[in-house]
Amino acid sequence: MNAKIAVLAGDGVGREIVPEAVKILKAIGETYHHSFHFTSADIGGQAIDKAGVPLPNDTLALAKQSDAVLLGAVGGPKWEGLDYSLRPERALLGIREALGLYANLRPAKVYANLIDASTLKREVIEGIDILVVRELTGGIYFGKPKGIEQLPNGDERGVNTEVYTTEEVRRIAKVAFEAARKRRKKVTSVDKANVLESSELWRKVVIEVHKDYPDIELSHIYVDNAAMQLVRNPRQFDVLLCNNMFGDILSDEAAMLTGSIGMLPSASVGAKVGLFEPIHGSAPDIAGKNIANPIATIASAAMMLSYAFQLDKEAEAIDRAIVKTLDLGYRTKDIQSPGARIVGTAEMGDAILRNLT
Repeated sequence: MNAKIAVLAGDGVGREIVPEAVKILKAIGETYHHSFHFTSADIGGQAIDKAGVPLPNDTLALAKQSDAVLLGAVGGPKWEGLDYSLRPERALLGIREALGLYANLRPAKVYANLIDASTLKREVIEGIDILVVRELTGGIYFGKPKGIEQLPNGDERGVNTEVYTTEEVRRIAKVAFEAARKRRKKVTSVDKANVLESSELWRKVVIEVHKDYPDIELSHIYVDNAAMQLVRNPRQFDVLLCNNMFGDILSDEAAMLTGSIGMLPSASVGAKVGLFEPIHGSAPDIAGKNIANPIATIASAAMMLSYAFQLDKEAEAIDRAIVKTLDLGYRTKDIQSPGARIVGTAEMGDAILRNLT
């Protein structure tokens, strides 16, 4: 296989963790006889400093011309004073919209030897394997009208609009049902249909799409109850289907069940080019210290192989290498445990590389 991969390291720890994933992908290419061609570009704060905007045209053009995008993280206190339209995070919304990345897949799986790293009891989280499927280009983050307006009395009013169309719900529902077919065949759709008309439409369309998937069990849950049940009994869930805002919140909650947000990857997919990134942020407080956990980014590279290139065997090889490395006692600071061998970002990447074969 020949594939072009856009590498957008971004800000903070992104510049340390992305090279570790590239290192693994290069080894996969050599071992399995694939040609991966990597081209780097700026995004987020780095792009603002160089080009004045968080998502330069050259970066977007590279992404569109590539077969997949590997992203690190964006943002940091340096750019927090900028107008919202120019902040690093706008690059994420912009590239998702431009590439038509309407579905975000975030797995939350507990590694057996990291159970004690979670703040929850072993009997609650042992064996959890959840996939959060989040709608990514609709809902309250993109709906209009939006903004802050002046009122006649001198006060201000902030407005954001929750909007979904039938087609937007239909396509994300299909992603969830298709994913469930490869898992435990159970979809739980999250909404707030008791008070929100947009959720009422969401539930109606999901039920309609489900008719094409009679082999999949479908249930519905209000978002507040979903948040509670994720802590109370997370093993009940297989695939969680969420709108943009609910998925944003619940996927981070699901991530922390595993013990560290630094362990979890994500895939954003749509019509063509997929984008793959760890779900954690730029972590500016630890950037440049060689202590960030690269496993989420390396696992995101594995998702790239599977979802973008249908190279499931190669993706499984990366997953096995991660498990073996953890079994051998290697840990970064965020997942340290008694008796473990604490290593830095590059050292963890090197260990996983050694265990890849």
